[in-house]
Amino acid sequence: MSDVTRRALRLLALLQSRTVWTGPELADELTVTVRTVRRDVDRLREMGYPVLTSAGHGGGYQLGAGRELPPLLLGPHEAVAVAVGLRLTATSGIEGLDVEALRALAALDRILPPDVRSEVSAVTGAMGVVARPVPAARSEVLLALATAVRDGMRVRVDYQRGDGERFERRLEPYRVLSIEGHWYLFAWDLDREDWRTFRLDRMHAVSPSTFAITPRPTPDIERTVRDSITHGAYPREVTVRLLAPYDAIAAKVSARAASLTPDGEDACILRAGVDDLQWLAMHLIWLRVPLEVIDPPELLEIFEDIATRAAMMEPAPDGTSTPPDRGFDPS
Repeated sequence: MSDVTRRALRLLALLQSRTVWTGPELADELTVTVRTVRRDVDRLREMGYPVLTSAGHGGGYQLGAGRELPPLLLGPHEAVAVAVGLRLTATSGIEGLDVEALRALAALDRILPPDVRSEVSAVTGAMGVVARPVPAARSEVLLALATAVRDGMRVRVDYQRGDGERFERRLEPYRVLSIEGHWYLFAWDLDREDWRTFRLDRMHAVSPSTFAITPRPTPDIERTVRDSITHGAYPREVTVRLLAPYDAIAAKVSARAASLTPDGEDACILRAGVDDLQWLAMHLIWLRVPLEVIDPPELLEIFEDIATRAAMMEPAPDGTSTPPDRGFDPS
């Protein structure tokens, strides 16, 4: 490799590492003159790298975005970080991205130096992502919605409800969220004139429009989406007070199963939607903390019935076993 090529690669690495460099700063880093820096910048531009120049105070050289993705220079730790990110993307629940992520991971592996490749192999080989199978959202749907949120533009969505009915919705998208592998859109429904949460895996197509969204006060988006998916879509809603600190319970409660909010230092409020109160009662028991039933009253009767049945039980002749300390996720 010639000195000119080596210096150009070093210059490219510097431009990728910081937003703006002045000519004298780059000259000091490369141990050359400012004139040589200008020639090397011209070489990078001829190779397709969009190196921008700005004059005045605070100006200098900056690596911009081009029409094509040029090669990247990654250090050992950066390569490991990218490899781990690609491995996680392969299990993200976005249809199409899993295959592309694996292809990118394979391409990265082919060009890595042996020592970096062995480190990446050791890290990714030690990783194991265990996840429940979830409905896959289309990558083009995610991209279209994320772009509409960024640009503040309305969209039309070909949406299918849980009962199979399919129709078009006119929406003003405000946020795309991923909650435990499932993707959701929080948007203002122009036909319903209210906030709604939509599942991306039920969207067949997204058509952007040229109409800007109407600025309006928004609720706590993350909390609203969590509430809508944990109890908003169920026929029964349950509210209990768990007599344990929020931090001690939060890790045991699935974000898609229930919403949890602190209630002082030593308690928290759990809200969940259910089809079967008895099934939910059993999951609350698995949390193994005292609780108070706020609503509905029938839940307390179910707990009393369970307690009566438990009092009638006797240990087996060969001893007893301790029930596992499970988290709250009745799904």
